[in-house]
Amino acid sequence: MSSRKKFVNSIFSVVLSVLSLAYIYPIFMILINSLKQENSITTNGAFSLPTAETFDGVTNYINAIQAQGFLKSLGYSLFITISSVAAILLFCSMCAWYLARVKTVFTTAVYYLCVFSMVVPFQMVMFTLASTADNLNLNTPWNIWVIYLGFGAGLAVFMITGFMKSVPLEIEEAAMIDGCTPIRTFFSIVMPMLKPTLVSVGILEAMWVWNDYLLPTLVLDIKSYKTIPMLIQYFRGSYGRVEMGPMMASIMLTIIPIIIVYLAGQKHIIKGVAAGAVKG
Repeated sequence: MSSRKKFVNSIFSVVLSVLSLAYIYPIFMILINSLKQENSITTNGAFSLPTAETFDGVTNYINAIQAQGFLKSLGYSLFITISSVAAILLFCSMCAWYLARVKTVFTTAVYYLCVFSMVVPFQMVMFTLASTADNLNLNTPWNIWVIYLGFGAGLAVFMITGFMKSVPLEIEEAAMIDGCTPIRTFFSIVMPMLKPTLVSVGILEAMWVWNDYLLPTLVLDIKSYKTIPMLIQYFRGSYGRVEMGPMMASIMLTIIPIIIVYLAGQKHIIKGVAAGAVKG
């Protein structure tokens, strides 16, 4: 490698390192404030590090868990995320398999509609969506996965279809010659080959659904159901005021699970995106 390329790579490394620190810094500030006493956050400033006098340990985390139904909201978010991601992976993988193998005007139109759905701003459909969800009784945590399936189908179909185009058709033909039905061929032959892309799509969709605030706020009844992002937005203490310490702790409790999921599957995300977007 020439000295010029080494210099350019060094510059890129420094720039990306600075950007990484800029993204990590807000999370670090939330973490240190979640460990401080309430008075020190408001009086000494949110940017100061905790001292022996202001350090509050895990008290804020205990208060956050005990306050205004945190565990119930956690259960709602978990159910919505798991059900939505499971539905997206199952139905969109079957749809993508069909679109990749059957070449007609109809399948081509469906594919491009899925791609087009990724560029449509959510604000264009949110008011109509809220009304439709009420009319179809999709305004509960048990049914909202149908809406997430519709909004998440674009990215999932695009990535899985791109990967399916790189899979030899002869593998499926051999399975059918051996007596496999189309359904058995999909679940026994095709789906195992889709694992890298399914993992990457699942992680990306899980991050989106878990952190989503706007769609549940529009669709769900706020008085009856609150997801984790909604709970943080309307966080109130025992006296009806916002308590910054427990609020910061609840934010950390929300961030940690999705960070762990992302770090555990980041290599699959890279492989899946490359397989679904480059090879297709």
